[in-house]
Amino acid sequence: MRFLRFLLVLAVVVVLAIFGLRLIYPLPDLPADPASTALPASEQTPLGAALMPAAAAHPGQSGIWPLSDGRAAYAARVLLARTAQESIDLQYYIWQTDETGWMLLDEVRKAAERGVRVRLLLDDNGIPGLDAELAALNATPNVEVRIFNPFTLRSPRMLSYAFDFRRLNHRMHNKAMIVDGAATVLGGRNIGNIYFDYGQGVHYFDADVMAVGPVVDDVAQNFDRYWASGSAYPAELILDPAPGGMESLLAHAEEARATAFAAQYVDAIAETPLIQRMQAGTLRFEWGEVSFFSDDPAKGLGQAEGDGLLISQIIAMAQPKQTFDLVSAYFIPGEVGTEILTGFVAEGVRTRVLTNALASTDVVPVHGAYMKYRDDLVAGGVETLELRPQADRVREHGLSNMIVGSASSLHAKTFAIDGEKIFVGSFNFDPRSAQLNTEMGLLIPSRAMAQGLATVLEEASQYYRVSETSEGRMIWIETRPDGSELVLTKEPESTLMQRAFARLVSWLPVEWML
Repeated sequence: MRFLRFLLVLAVVVVLAIFGLRLIYPLPDLPADPASTALPASEQTPLGAALMPAAAAHPGQSGIWPLSDGRAAYAARVLLARTAQESIDLQYYIWQTDETGWMLLDEVRKAAERGVRVRLLLDDNGIPGLDAELAALNATPNVEVRIFNPFTLRSPRMLSYAFDFRRLNHRMHNKAMIVDGAATVLGGRNIGNIYFDYGQGVHYFDADVMAVGPVVDDVAQNFDRYWASGSAYPAELILDPAPGGMESLLAHAEEARATAFAAQYVDAIAETPLIQRMQAGTLRFEWGEVSFFSDDPAKGLGQAEGDGLLISQIIAMAQPKQTFDLVSAYFIPGEVGTEILTGFVAEGVRTRVLTNALASTDVVPVHGAYMKYRDDLVAGGVETLELRPQADRVREHGLSNMIVGSASSLHAKTFAIDGEKIFVGSFNFDPRSAQLNTEMGLLIPSRAMAQGLATVLEEASQYYRVSETSEGRMIWIETRPDGSELVLTKEPESTLMQRAFARLVSWLPVEWML
């Protein structure tokens, strides 16, 4: 009885603490004034003058330019920011406080000083350490900052989960940059060194594209929906005034540019003739009927369902007849996804999946949840590939460079249908992307990109091919440079601690959060 009374008292204390913290740290009221909206493309801007005639020459079609490696992806963002004359809209899940993060944030500041209207929509989970700088940016002319699903307790922020878990467990995972209404960059990359392919330690290898034409309007309208959503709070309602914030931003940016590490990015920006080629009409976009897909921003409050969920749209669009190639850094197919993939095989579709091996993933719990479905995938005929942690860089131009690399950790989220179409976006094929985080992406009719992905998956030396013995035990097949094969009977290059932790997670009821 004493123990039961103790539990009752503890429960009452916890409930009172939750309600008390909610009263002390409430969400502010959203403003009643209408939110700002996207500015349309204009031939009065350099980008508009260069790109609108090209789009007019391809009615109903959008142009795609793949960003083949991290430096190219970063240079594109910086060069577009420098060329902007009217507007820059940025929507990101993570903006890190490192060299690439500080330098790009400073480019945004410089654009605003030139008179460019800047709107910055950031998920609050991915911007720790930026409160002062974002508050200062928000207080400057031409800049608006909004915070998605903000933590009302700013320090320690994570304590907010204790009294507002349901709302805070929904995050905005979207990644897009829109410049002068004429060009957009979107895909899987956040802002930070690790996302742009270079530097010491583990790198993320990812997929981005630059798009022009009518699909830019679709991305801009989607930005407006998120900007005006019930989860997007003006920064002045969340962040305290920070008189020294601008000085901090300037100092960090100057320090970042002076590092040897940043020099390779500075050189890449100087050596990338992206804008010049667009203005000269020599940048060879691939034109086609590109389709844009996105979660309803109401998902950020747990209020989207059916067609408002990107997962429903993906299931509807993914109807292969011959081949289906899927790359997912954080892959948890669940029972439904496993049935869909093995169903493709049963219908005669060659189905391949590439994800991180246990030794290359940066989120071991996700691998633990994936393990529960791996046996069924392999048994069902799905060609299951796991990226080796020390895969050699694939040197070909194009999508190959987005997918694998030295000291690599896969971060891309893409799939190709019948070697004709490819989806590039932010969607991880896991329960969190399906039900909790908001996501977006493009379906691109590009044989070159789709077959480029297929070529990547043929690079046997880059991956372990997961198979099974006649007794149904998992094995990993490593293809050596000379073509010979080595059969491994446990998760390759992993430690006992990694394997034990992953196995433990596979037994726990936490998949819905991963």
